[in-house]
Amino acid sequence: MSDATKALPMRTLTGRAKIAGVFGWPVTHSRSPRLHGYWLAKYNIDGSYLPFSTPPGSLENAIRALPSLGFRGANVTLPHKEPTLGFVDEATARAQRIGAVNTIVIGENGRIHGDNTDGFGFLAHLKASAPKFRASHGDAVVLGAGGASRAIVVALLDAGAPRVILANRTERRAEDLARDIGGDIEVVGWADRNTALKSAGLLVNTTQLGQAGQPPLEMDLKHLPQEAVVDDIVYVPMETPLLAAAKARGNATVDGLGMLLHQARPGFAAWFGVEPEVTPELRDFVLKDIV
Repeated sequence: MSDATKALPMRTLTGRAKIAGVFGWPVTHSRSPRLHGYWLAKYNIDGSYLPFSTPPGSLENAIRALPSLGFRGANVTLPHKEPTLGFVDEATARAQRIGAVNTIVIGENGRIHGDNTDGFGFLAHLKASAPKFRASHGDAVVLGAGGASRAIVVALLDAGAPRVILANRTERRAEDLARDIGGDIEVVGWADRNTALKSAGLLVNTTQLGQAGQPPLEMDLKHLPQEAVVDDIVYVPMETPLLAAAKARGNATVDGLGMLLHQARPGFAAWFGVEPEVTPELRDFVLKDIV
């Protein structure tokens, strides 16, 4: 057990403590308090990160109260990411393009700033896990059209992917995403997801298929180039059937836990004034609360 882990239950606060938290409904599933708590202990910061179970009807009041309560900011998790965009004073260009906010920072003037760091977290973990990957080397095939997909599609287009090929079980949702975001996005039917892999430099599963307790993700990887990377943002289990199949045929693979860890870095730095590191010890600490 690391010194940081031992210190967590013993932390006390002063009147100068820096406070942040996370809004969700429910919020019990969130690993963010554990993650940020680890960093607070590791860097010996006088601060705290609190979970708030916030019903949708109370979300705006909760966000508007942050400056008067002295909060440095907050994270926003399901189902609040999209509504939060309408409750901040200003939002970054990427949050507006994605259509959702997951990170709130309170400025010195009390203004509420919204950002979306999910795409940042995705790319940071992808680059750390597959150092040879370059977005420009091939099309990105993305499965799913939910909130995570939106952030990932924007990040990949901005990173130089020549094209995003998008497949979703409900094709209309994929078409809506492509229209909202713009750029070189081709929507294909769910039945065509396997043949769409022929030009792929990257395959990303953003759906819940393959997650513990969910139906399996049925994929045939025979058309996938050998040099392509396979990324599954599901992290329960850590090695999904998709990743196991990709690894068996020699493709580089990227698990879903690192995206969760890396997306937290910008918020922690803004709230607590320290650039945190994602380390093997942190992964192990968060993983113990998952498996």
